[in-house]
Amino acid sequence: MKFGIIKERKNPPDHRVVFSPEGLAKAVVKFPEASFLVENSDIRGFKNETYIDKGFEVSNDMSDCDVLLGVKEVPISALISNKKYFFFSHTIKKQPYNRDLLQAILDKQIEFFDHETIVNQKGFRTIGFGHYAGIVGAYNGFRTLGLKNSNFELPKADTLLDQKALVSELSKITVPAIKILLTGKGRVGSGAKEILDAMDIREVSIEDYLYKTYDQPVYAQIDALDYNARKDGKNLDLTDFYQHPEDYKSTFMRFAKVTDFYIAGHFFGDGAPCIYTREDARSKDFNIKVVADISCDIDGPIASTIRSSTIEDPVYGYDPVTETEIDFMNPKAIAVMAVDNLPCELPRDASEGFGEMFMKNVLPAFFNNDADGVLERARMTKDGKLTERFAYLQDYVDGKE
Repeated sequence: MKFGIIKERKNPPDHRVVFSPEGLAKAVVKFPEASFLVENSDIRGFKNETYIDKGFEVSNDMSDCDVLLGVKEVPISALISNKKYFFFSHTIKKQPYNRDLLQAILDKQIEFFDHETIVNQKGFRTIGFGHYAGIVGAYNGFRTLGLKNSNFELPKADTLLDQKALVSELSKITVPAIKILLTGKGRVGSGAKEILDAMDIREVSIEDYLYKTYDQPVYAQIDALDYNARKDGKNLDLTDFYQHPEDYKSTFMRFAKVTDFYIAGHFFGDGAPCIYTREDARSKDFNIKVVADISCDIDGPIASTIRSSTIEDPVYGYDPVTETEIDFMNPKAIAVMAVDNLPCELPRDASEGFGEMFMKNVLPAFFNNDADGVLERARMTKDGKLTERFAYLQDYVDGKE
């Protein structure tokens, strides 16, 4: 089985890659039946020479590979017919801007696997960049806090080499005695928590967070049932919330009253209540001044996130009275950091972490006859048709949706 590590061709350029040189070296030791070819690239976070130094060939011709591994969408003109491909296609939610891509994948008889569809037997995703989104998102949040309050300055994350450099910069600042709230306990939340803990910011219980005052910065990490409650007053479990989100209402305002800086690292499902509404944000009790929205659902659960921001221009202001964008330095503004491709700012670390997950959760399936059904569950297309699991996309492909 010959795998190809393809060049990222989407603009703006993405410096990530499925396998770092070190990760690829580990992969060939663990799977000697596999060989790897690296496509020539001048944009990825690792130079061609570092792959060559590890014994891998770098080439402009990937036609000899069986499986092609990328990160972002592959331009239609670059797709090679009759190959297996892995990349994030952004089509499984019927995103209109990528319908032509999925049509081309079918027309070219490509067997396609979206990284987002790689799940275990319980349906949970096993690979992704969420942890690194959390790391960079928390860092960017503190950078926003410093800009908003004019009390410290941090360099932009994409100017720093790795996570160690981010933590080093954060160690130089003094965070005032504020309350920091983190929603989410998945990959994104764990990444953000890693930064908070690296800064030695004290974690406190929910009760203490809500009712005690401190002379130092503190944070609380909360999950869905901490800021949502059933409308009928029953106390059930997270499974009930995920299965019946329409039966719940947000209780987030009790946190918003005492929070200065909010890091949003939650998962938001269809039908779930908004975390805070535009009306909530107008309330005199709403205290939040800085939001790092890592989840970045536009016009979704967080009312102040009215658009995504960019790595180049990561912060904007939200005026809760007019419900419009204003300068984030305006005293009336909630400062919003809502970059939607945060792992791109930490490409080397993100690539190394992603490769470890891919090697653990995906590569074995190619050599054990897919014993755990990993490939079968993730396969979106085969022989020019959608697989049964993804047949719901047919109307989308046909242009009817």
